[in-house]
Amino acid sequence: MIPFNKPFLTGNEIKYIEEAVKSGKISGNGVFTKRCQTFLEQHYGFKKVLLTTSCTDALEMCAILAEIEPGDEVIVPSYTFVSTALAFVRQGAKIVFADSRNDNPGIDEEAIESLITSRTKAIIPVHYAGIACDMDKITAIAAKYKLLIIEDAAQAIDSFYLNKPLGSFGDLAAFSFHETKNINAGEGGMLVINNDSYIKRAEIIWEKGTNRAEFFRGEVNKYGWMDIGSSFLPSEITSAFLWAQLEKLDEIQSKRKLIWEYYKENLKSWALENEVELPVVPDYATQNGHLFYIVFKNIEDRTMVISRLKENDIFSVTHYISLHSSKFYSGKHDGRNLKEADRYTDTLLRLPLYYNLTEGELKRIVETITGIKLLRN
Repeated sequence: MIPFNKPFLTGNEIKYIEEAVKSGKISGNGVFTKRCQTFLEQHYGFKKVLLTTSCTDALEMCAILAEIEPGDEVIVPSYTFVSTALAFVRQGAKIVFADSRNDNPGIDEEAIESLITSRTKAIIPVHYAGIACDMDKITAIAAKYKLLIIEDAAQAIDSFYLNKPLGSFGDLAAFSFHETKNINAGEGGMLVINNDSYIKRAEIIWEKGTNRAEFFRGEVNKYGWMDIGSSFLPSEITSAFLWAQLEKLDEIQSKRKLIWEYYKENLKSWALENEVELPVVPDYATQNGHLFYIVFKNIEDRTMVISRLKENDIFSVTHYISLHSSKFYSGKHDGRNLKEADRYTDTLLRLPLYYNLTEGELKRIVETITGIKLLRN
């Protein structure tokens, strides 16, 4: 079986975990945590990075920092993972769902302005598949209405908008290091803070509502309860694992992007003949080799291809069910038809993409797909 995902190990994960354990400091915010955070700040020019136990936790920190309260509205794409909305729902926000673009599962930037009301507090763009939203448009809208931008960059490590890294545009941003991501720690994430005014409070929220981080830096002689918060920081074991991955960032990215390009080049003729859409990367964006998807004309075509791949021991995966139609939120949605989000729900398919995918396996996947002739009326 060719799985959909297989976490890549660089070979140094156990070594660094052993170092962390032997150091006697395995709770959070130790040597490996600081090493990872410093690397990410310097490599991408982020103002402040705080590692978290997940991207969901990073988004929850964003919602707290943004002081989201009951009755506030946030604009979120419907075609996204539940965490994008959940973090703000927990603070009492009303989620106003935006549709996707017709050429890309990302948020329809042209639809955002019409969704803004006097209660709108933030726009949450999601860089689906690591392909950038149009951040110039979103930034201009946010500036016009004095709204926060909180980037959900869960899939967007090492991807760029006009040569500027994703995660550096918003007041805040959240990334994932889940095992399905390019750089993984099993579970893990990070909060990026680009607005100086949030940095001090973010550290307090990160450390269970205390100024413990300042205490460990010797800036205060004792620490206490200062604010709301939670235990958002990961252990040194998680950070040690992550450091082994970050050391190989360029190597991992190079290989994954080559796999992505192989799919694009070798499926384009079949896609054209069978009216199948391949990923569109706008001129302002890059692809970071996170995932490769194909979009069918209808759910029947997708179901048939999934079945044919499975018959050949190849595991492909569908993606999100539009959040506006979910069991939890459908009754709270305002009833607008979000046709593109629903279209991607029914027709988008993700193909296997991971570092250890061999040339022979790639060829087998492509040959299986290109051997399928989709029926047309």
